[in-house]
Amino acid sequence: MLIVAALGGNALLRRGEPMTAENQRNNVKRAASALAALIEEGHSLVITHGNGPQVGLLALQSAASPDGAFPLDVLGAESAGMIGYMIEQELANLASQRLYATLLTQVKVDPNDAAFSHPTKPIGPVYDEPSARRLAAERGWSIAPDGDKWRRVVPSPRPTEILEASVISFLVDHDVIVICTGGGGVPVVTREDGGMVGVEAVIDKDLASSLLARQLKADMLLMLTDVDAVYAGFGTPDARALRNVGATELSGKDFPAGSMGPKINAAIEFVQATGNPSAIGRLEDAVEIVKRRQGTWFEP
Repeated sequence: MLIVAALGGNALLRRGEPMTAENQRNNVKRAASALAALIEEGHSLVITHGNGPQVGLLALQSAASPDGAFPLDVLGAESAGMIGYMIEQELANLASQRLYATLLTQVKVDPNDAAFSHPTKPIGPVYDEPSARRLAAERGWSIAPDGDKWRRVVPSPRPTEILEASVISFLVDHDVIVICTGGGGVPVVTREDGGMVGVEAVIDKDLASSLLARQLKADMLLMLTDVDAVYAGFGTPDARALRNVGATELSGKDFPAGSMGPKINAAIEFVQATGNPSAIGRLEDAVEIVKRRQGTWFEP
């Protein structure tokens, strides 16, 4: 089965954890172990991943440079290379008989997307509210709550085309495990002369993964994060895990725009377009999710 497996940024760097190279390496090892188990089960994988914590840290470091900050599309490419390198290396350490490739991926967006005037995508470290408001005032950031903390938010336009999809498909056909569409891919728009140029944004990884899975005609879209399922009434005493839902059952429901909302929308879009299942669940449960024993399954 061809599975597009999307790793959440918080699955690679746990919420509230210091953003050190050692912590990221340890978390990538944990992710690689879960992915290697899927490979051992006989599945073909295309691996995507988030970059919210990482690209935000790179943006902070870049802003501190006396020579000026790099734009978000360049920082997104930098973070995709960094994370992809670690995933590829740790997977190869566990399953050296397979072939792997990390591919920087350009993703086309609409320059007139309303998201450019309504930032929702959290990036970078978490802050308490007073610190977040102070930094927003000092640096011109948009900020929003993220759980019980606050984070910087940036525009997250909808992906319309994965430009390297044919290359990814070629590699998959030759039995290569591909790591791609890192951080939702590098956001680009078409210039007047027909060329491409990057834009200041971070594409949602789950929506980009759903689009990629549709372009690849994947058998399943699997979104792996740090929670075990989608919950109705999350954060309340009446919270309950949803195990099997119809593709339209959660349409129009109120889920956070910066976290679970895009995952649910991505799952629904994939199922409706392909008739194939999608699932959301905890990274450590990857094999059990595919076997329908854990996570939340979306079906027609």
